[in-house]
Amino acid sequence: MLRRLLTMHMFLWLSIISFEVRALANNPQKSTTRQPNIIIVLTDDLGYGDLSINGNTSIQTPHIDQMAREGIQFSNFFASANVCTPSRAGLLTGRYPIRTGLAHKAISAEHTHGLPQSELTIAELLKEQGYRTAIIGKWHLGHSAEHWPTEHGFDYYWGLPFSNDMTPLALYQGSEKIEEPVDQTTLTERYTAETIRFMEENQETPFFIYLPHTFPHIPLHVSERFEGQSQAGLYGDVIETLDWSMGEIFAALKRLDIDQNTLVMFTSDNGAWFEGSNSSSRGAKGSTWNGGYRVPFIARWPEGIKSNQRTDAISMNFDLLPTIAEITATEVDASIQWDGKSIVSLFQGSNVSPHDHLLFFADEDIAAIRTQKWKLQVRDYFRGNFIAFDRIEESMGFAYTPLFDMTQDHSERYSAAREHPEVVDQLMIIANERRKEFDPLRTQPAPKTTP
Repeated sequence: MLRRLLTMHMFLWLSIISFEVRALANNPQKSTTRQPNIIIVLTDDLGYGDLSINGNTSIQTPHIDQMAREGIQFSNFFASANVCTPSRAGLLTGRYPIRTGLAHKAISAEHTHGLPQSELTIAELLKEQGYRTAIIGKWHLGHSAEHWPTEHGFDYYWGLPFSNDMTPLALYQGSEKIEEPVDQTTLTERYTAETIRFMEENQETPFFIYLPHTFPHIPLHVSERFEGQSQAGLYGDVIETLDWSMGEIFAALKRLDIDQNTLVMFTSDNGAWFEGSNSSSRGAKGSTWNGGYRVPFIARWPEGIKSNQRTDAISMNFDLLPTIAEITATEVDASIQWDGKSIVSLFQGSNVSPHDHLLFFADEDIAAIRTQKWKLQVRDYFRGNFIAFDRIEESMGFAYTPLFDMTQDHSERYSAAREHPEVVDQLMIIANERRKEFDPLRTQPAPKTTP
């Protein structure tokens, strides 16, 4: 009798365990041990002011706006460069682009160099943790065989090797050309469909999707159903198509019941260029003013980020790798010179930046240094000349290195150097020390400066 009771008890206990295991398999969000899915959406040349949540009244971005309300929005987030290739290198490696050898301009179709295989990418980091990894969209970190995305930790690639104004332009799946010439009118929609397909096929395991959109880089294209929908011309139609894409992705996450444990991050590779809005920021893509570097950044993760948060703490796109490493409890190689720092604390409600300062580069030259309050503009291009503000005194007899209080003068119009010479001196010391660190890493001779 006792043996029968023990047998029945054991059978009942095993049945309960089996039921719970099956339940977790069918609904993995109930497991507290499953790693979060991670999606990084990178737009190309989208300005901070191109989103309706940031004040744009001619372009409507309701899905991105809702994403911000359901997560956290950053008002002082910066790209790691002011043009395509170096910014993407910084995002994926957690390092200033000059460390990767890719800080000097964007890669063109005729170039053979690219992201060195010695660099650790977010995809490689997560692949070691059992993630399925995909890039769907524009790569632009080298298009020869050794620099292909699948050589840098991505299991799957579907997209363009570089910008849509370069030729010859072909669409690839893996290493195979699948379309040439490319129908750019439907690219955003096809990137979206491919992203959702990858999510559906990998919903039972953690996945990482890097979705670097082609647009709003010029030339601009939209499909017929999105044409004329905005009040901002073709550019506005392109942005509203990107917003539609975000809505489709969130709808798919909810349909697959993986929305709660998926971290989605949305940003841009640099500021807006010939069209678009950088809000109150001075300058645009390619410049070292705020408009070249300041970009939107929104993160949403229902299980890990409280809704309706906003932070003005300074951070940069190279912070994503160490942030993801902390979230996934992944150890990173301490011997690598990391520049990024985890911003998990900001996700959790802190408003204190992990950075004492950030550097803005013009190609391989330090052009500005930014703290939470101050920005010192050291170099800039003007009429084809590279102006060295910090050297004017040597040839002209007076000092002029613009200093801006970014809490009061976000548009960088009026220097406060006269009122705060001690801040200029402190930041120049830092800039000169960092030059000693980075100048040996140059791949090009230092530019001739004026004066």
